Amino acid sequence: MKSDRPEQRSLRAQVEQALSRAIITGELAPGALLTVPTLAQQFAVSATPVREAMLELESRGFVAPVRNKGFRVTEVSDEVLRELVEVRRLLEPPAMRRLAQQFPQERLADLRHVAEQIVAGAESGDLRAFLNADVEFHLTLTRMVGNELLTDLVEDLRSRTRLVGLAAMHESNRLGEWAVEHLELLDLLAGGDADGAYGLMHRHIHHTLGWWEGDPGPQFQPEILGYD
Repeated sequence: MKSDRPEQRSLRAQVEQALSRAIITGELAPGALLTVPTLAQQFAVSATPVREAMLELESRGFVAPVRNKGFRVTEVSDEVLRELVEVRRLLEPPAMRRLAQQFPQERLADLRHVAEQIVAGAESGDLRAFLNADVEFHLTLTRMVGNELLTDLVEDLRSRTRLVGLAAMHESNRLGEWAVEHLELLDLLAGGDADGAYGLMHRHIHHTLGWWEGDPGPQFQPEILGYD
């Protein structure tokens, strides 16, 4: 008998990605109750991949089980968000500094296309398109540094980060300003401006806390994993 497990894994991944994107962008607000039967109907799949997706989201802290009801979207404290941002700022800016010193110019056109997709998503208010392109852009850059452990760490940290006030940022045009920073980062990388890439990435990550937080600027330049 032919196993349907690969297809089931694919369905689980699709459901998990769609729900995680909705939670990250705030489309599914903290406190929202999600039930397996309702989600299965919504995604037109069986209950099994939905249940597996919910367990994966629970392991990432995105949802918590509610007895005999389903799962509730969790709320992330300001303290946890700041801790995520702090760790990301310890890792990603130094990585961009190193990448600027060895940036492969032949990759520039493809990366610029992805950056333009981020800008288009911000301009249209398509938050999922914005986020999908943003994840692709930053993880591609991180992989180009050539350290698999770093890539895994950054991917995990980004998967747990909630983007505070993303919809409000679009309404105030702040999201567009954030999106343009991806093109600016590419220019710095392609131009070999290591310190500029470090500083921009440091500020860029801070926006995940919301623009109202202000930007303290690069207060430290850690020598993490030999990236400086």
